[in-house]
Amino acid sequence: MRAISFDGSEPRLEDVPTPEPGPGEALIRMVRAGVTRTDSDICKGLLGFRGVLGHEFVGVVEAVGGRDEDGWTGKRVVGGAGTYCGRCPLCQAGLSEHCRERTLLGQSGRDGCLAERFLLPVRNLVELPPAIDDDCGVFAEPLASAVQAARQLTIEGKPYITVLGDGALGLLMVQVMAKLNASVRLIGRSPAKLAICEKWQIKHRPVDEIGRRADQDVVVDCSGTADGLALALEMVRPRGTVLIKSLLDASSGGVDLTPLVLNEIRLIGSHRGPIGEAVSLLARGEVDVASLISRRMSLEDGPAVLAASRGDDVVKVLVHP
Repeated sequence: MRAISFDGSEPRLEDVPTPEPGPGEALIRMVRAGVTRTDSDICKGLLGFRGVLGHEFVGVVEAVGGRDEDGWTGKRVVGGAGTYCGRCPLCQAGLSEHCRERTLLGQSGRDGCLAERFLLPVRNLVELPPAIDDDCGVFAEPLASAVQAARQLTIEGKPYITVLGDGALGLLMVQVMAKLNASVRLIGRSPAKLAICEKWQIKHRPVDEIGRRADQDVVVDCSGTADGLALALEMVRPRGTVLIKSLLDASSGGVDLTPLVLNEIRLIGSHRGPIGEAVSLLARGEVDVASLISRRMSLEDGPAVLAASRGDDVVKVLVHP
């Protein structure tokens, strides 16, 4: 089968063996996949991953290892990228997202979904209802990540929340945050991406035009850069909250954490979230994801899908088999 993989030197389109599902694993035929910044950053050394890229998908279950007791075969699904053992102390404590033996689809210990077929445990899967088309279903995974960030915040009064970063995650994040009792705005660099906020009636400003008065109650950093985190620390008020949502590109340099100490800032890391809740939001039409689709490409385009995703005004590139 065909897959886009990274071997430590460069991404490439290649033929790889079709995987065989183990007990409790689903063999999934990729119907649609999303290209992410993480995929590109892995190819620059992030996470030290080697293998098939990709972790955002819609697929159809073709087979299940062992007995398919719940009838997954034939279902159209999305799924969480992180697997867990269910046995370790963290899993037993309800922290399966941080399992000691976890793998991450297309990121750590498990080949990803930028392939004709791939594997995930059936317990990671959520069936996609007919009301959600394939293109929109791809956004379930990053939308779940935005939902998780909202869950981690304690909202008191009507706080001022700034989201930094106008990529797909930032644009999903600002929609989720706008549902809270808060004054929300998005800060970014691309006029085309910021313009998407117009239809949502969400405040937005170019990063070069904002003040740095340390007056924001919460800053959610979706930039994935040292500069973005440094800016977040400048914008948040004393004893405010900075929530880091993106993996930090190590090549972007270090961050002066002095403001963190002097201003007693609360720093929160946030990763994956509840896929089922994201699917429900999509089914109810409460989040606009169709506006975030910039381009559709084929798996046969190979590494070109990664290059296309890095365009200044590109939000999301979708890949079909």
